[in-house]
Amino acid sequence: MFKSIKKVVLGASMVLLVTTGIQWNTSQAVAAETQYYVSTSGSDSNAGTLSAPWKTLQHAADVATAGSTVYIRGGTYNQKLKITKSGSSTGAITFSNYASEKPIIDGTGLSVTGLEGLIDIQNADYITIQGLELSNYKTATKDLLPIGIYVHGKGSNIKLLNNKIHDIKSTATPTSTPSGDIWLGRDAHGIAVYGTQAPASINNLTISGNELYNLVLGTSEALVVNGNVDTFSILNNTIHDADNIGIDVIGFEGKSPTVAYDQARNGLIQGNKVYNITSNNNVSYGPVPNNTNSADGIYVDGGKDTIIERNYSYNNDIGIEIASEHAGKATDNITVRSNMVYKNRLTGIAMGGYDTGRGSTTNSKIVNNTLYKNDTLGDDNGQLLVQYDTSNNIIKNNIMVAGTSNALITNPYTKNSGNVVDYNLYFASGSSDSTFWIWKNKEYNGFAAYKSGSGNDAHSIFADPKFVNVSADNYHIQATSPAVDKGSTDTAIIGTADIDGQNRVSGSAVNIGADE
Repeated sequence: MFKSIKKVVLGASMVLLVTTGIQWNTSQAVAAETQYYVSTSGSDSNAGTLSAPWKTLQHAADVATAGSTVYIRGGTYNQKLKITKSGSSTGAITFSNYASEKPIIDGTGLSVTGLEGLIDIQNADYITIQGLELSNYKTATKDLLPIGIYVHGKGSNIKLLNNKIHDIKSTATPTSTPSGDIWLGRDAHGIAVYGTQAPASINNLTISGNELYNLVLGTSEALVVNGNVDTFSILNNTIHDADNIGIDVIGFEGKSPTVAYDQARNGLIQGNKVYNITSNNNVSYGPVPNNTNSADGIYVDGGKDTIIERNYSYNNDIGIEIASEHAGKATDNITVRSNMVYKNRLTGIAMGGYDTGRGSTTNSKIVNNTLYKNDTLGDDNGQLLVQYDTSNNIIKNNIMVAGTSNALITNPYTKNSGNVVDYNLYFASGSSDSTFWIWKNKEYNGFAAYKSGSGNDAHSIFADPKFVNVSADNYHIQATSPAVDKGSTDTAIIGTADIDGQNRVSGSAVNIGADE
């Protein structure tokens, strides 16, 4: 109970949405586009035109300059691509599928050296990768790390758009740590962005519209930003069927050479769908099935100043978690709002360090989310799991519907200060007296006893939220729902849009939950 084993230390020229408060000038002159073509039937001695295409991706990368678009014709390319040249503010270097054709970059049989991407972007600016399929990049050798797309060093205005990445795997036999809880040496990523320089960062990064699936990750993540990554958008991606964390924002792992820059920050994680993420068949956490239930759909581990909004996270071990695995270090100023989080195994949303040897969650907001029957294991972890060392966080305007355990909020640690919990709507299949709560390691049976004993939720209600159709996983609310106009309207934290992008406040006050 309350066990949450995590990973170990391993590892675009776009206007961010107004919710980040950051904008860039998009009025620069645009260079005339130069078009090149690559085909499986081409030759690198050709001119690189549509009628006389090149054969290798690397030759195209070596020739392309700012303002170039390399169109890749349909077919299978058993090749790697290393990009070290930059575009410019007047014209990116773009690698794109041609028309409606479907090029596949297939890693079958290709070597993996250290941390290496099938597409590898190092110290480059103004690069766009779009419309490509990457697959079958694998290793069975311990301590090698295959990656679908790997962005590292420093760089700006990098866009990874509408790619399909699957079957990136490490099948190495890991080595047990002294504790025996985690086995090392088996790792992979679908997309990894490591900011490994300082003060120069990877910035103005956009990862949008990609699908990542069938990944064997070991102790790593499907999609990760780690280290000195400043200003990023992770938008409208679909991530599913992987054996560890779906999306991760990381700090304090030593990826940056300067501690002050070693946190991914100023991010927006919006509109993603993450499902079927579990560590239970991951040998890096012990013989399978190991029942660790530790893989998050969306995770912030040591990151800061990031918004997580309008995502769907379901059928994972943990829906969303904001925490820090590093003692004395905080995940700070994270806003989790307007998300639908349902039917996850361990819990819906978690915060704080997973044990007393970890760090903290501070100055964060969990607002206007809908959590439905998480804790499917029935282990009393509830819909919201408040773990070790949480302070000055706001938990408001959430709908929480209990699962079979009837547990709603579980907080088994006393290191908990300045947290505000109010204006939520709770429900369980039985009466309010049947619900189970833990606050500051004290157990309460029933909603009234919990409110009186904890001092929380003075303005919260216990009522059926009247969802549209739970059998179809439609957790929008009916017009007659008691959640309508019953939330705390604080425009500084609730944002401007609900789960569907509609105006966040459409009546006399904000609705409770993700749906306005």
